Amino acid sequence: MLEKVQKRATRLMFRDKSLSYGERLQKSGLTTLETRRLHADLIEMFKIFKGFDDINYQKHFSLSSTELRGHDFKLYKSQVNLDVRKYFFSNKVIDIWNSLLVIFTSL
Repeated sequence: MLEKVQKRATRLMFRDKSLSYGERLQKSGLTTLETRRLHADLIEMFKIFKGFDDINYQKHFSLSSTELRGHDFKLYKSQVNLDVRKYFFSNKVIDIWNSLLVIFTSL
């Protein structure tokens, strides 16, 4: 729903009808709402693991036991069957989090 509003707003900003939504976003310096949500989720994960939020990450996440590759904060993703659990914060962010090259371990 919000994405539709942003599409309409960028259409009003540019009178050139030949520009696609992505080109309008690029010219206006905006990102998609999906990208902004992902960015906010990753910032929240960083704050949880570094103790900036008063949340015990061990209650919601389990660290992966494999030390083959990745980083020290690599998470285990459990199998889920319900959509409610699939789209919950502690499950939806794991794949992106695990794919990051973490450079903040010395902070």
